[in-house]
Amino acid sequence: MSKILVADDAIFMRLMIRQILARRDSIEIWEAENGQVAIELFREHRPDLTFLDITMPIKDGLETLEEILAIDNQAKIIMCSAVAQEKVVQNAIQKGATDFLIKPFRPNQLLETVNKYLRK
Repeated sequence: MSKILVADDAIFMRLMIRQILARRDSIEIWEAENGQVAIELFREHRPDLTFLDITMPIKDGLETLEEILAIDNQAKIIMCSAVAQEKVVQNAIQKGATDFLIKPFRPNQLLETVNKYLRK
């Protein structure tokens, strides 16, 4: 069973990602509404893949990225951002993010990304 953490302050985005991921077998999903909760859930569950929004309250995506990588420098982290923040996401890749998705993304893009980093 693959474990995925979805961190986004927008509940509709977390719900959309959850619904798309439900198309894939054997996935356990945790949701975080901010970076601090994401770090706590990461530490507790050690997901195989983490989706991080850039703009979140308490700790933003870049702070969260750095803290998660300090816990596990092999963590697979996909940053998610609006087009206007693409430079910030590229900065995140330089800081160690595995990949990024530009919002809004299509369901197939999300599934292709998951399949790219998780073995069935």
